[in-house]
Amino acid sequence: MAGARVADILAALAAAGPSASWPDHLVETCRRSTGVTGVGLALVDRTGVSGIVAATPGVGRELEDLQFSLGEGPCTEASLSGRPVLCSDLADDGGARWPAFAREAERAGVSAAFTFPLQVGAVALGVLDLYRSETGPLHGTHLSEAVAHADAAVAVLLHLQGRDDETGGTGLADLADRRAVVHQAAGMVSVQLGVEVTDALRALRAHAWAHDRSIGDVAGDVVARRLRFHDSGSGTAGDTEVRDPGPGPGGEPA
Repeated sequence: MAGARVADILAALAAAGPSASWPDHLVETCRRSTGVTGVGLALVDRTGVSGIVAATPGVGRELEDLQFSLGEGPCTEASLSGRPVLCSDLADDGGARWPAFAREAERAGVSAAFTFPLQVGAVALGVLDLYRSETGPLHGTHLSEAVAHADAAVAVLLHLQGRDDETGGTGLADLADRRAVVHQAAGMVSVQLGVEVTDALRALRAHAWAHDRSIGDVAGDVVARRLRFHDSGSGTAGDTEVRDPGPGPGGEPA
């Protein structure tokens, strides 16, 4: 029965339009069929969320951006454990596990979060995040719909990853374009601070959090050389902004 429901979801996606639009359709149909407030679909790697593929407008997008920026939350836990993370009360249970995420989720009006890891065997592909304004567990039809959409999401991610660029279509890397600029910025910051890339990514997230900005915007400033990180000399990494640094040798930005 579950396999038949997954097939129905995939058939509806195929009928909705080109495969580049499938993630957007999937998160919206998941939101409607589970009765939640927002849904997000993200890629993961060993550090957590590496790129947002699709999210429903409003809460879905806001909470996906939040987990991506903070590097904490149910999606990171699910990606590392390979098991679903079903938090029916973020204020009660989530506060101890992900304090910053739980606090900001509450401000956004989200009281419960349910994350399903998307993987093939031991290989992690992504996560499907469901956010709800009311506390309480997912159960009955809503839970089975969430699981079916997670299975369908695995098929969608595999399809997009396997697309041939020569077809002229939009592949998964294009849909998660935010991932590329953040990783490029992390590489630059790792050189500036003399640290590993994973530590540079943490520094980017910390700066974004401290300045109430998205990590994508901070990464864009680093890549454009409007923002440069430096070692404070106090044993911890510090940063400073360099606005309009002016042309360097050969007319390139300094």
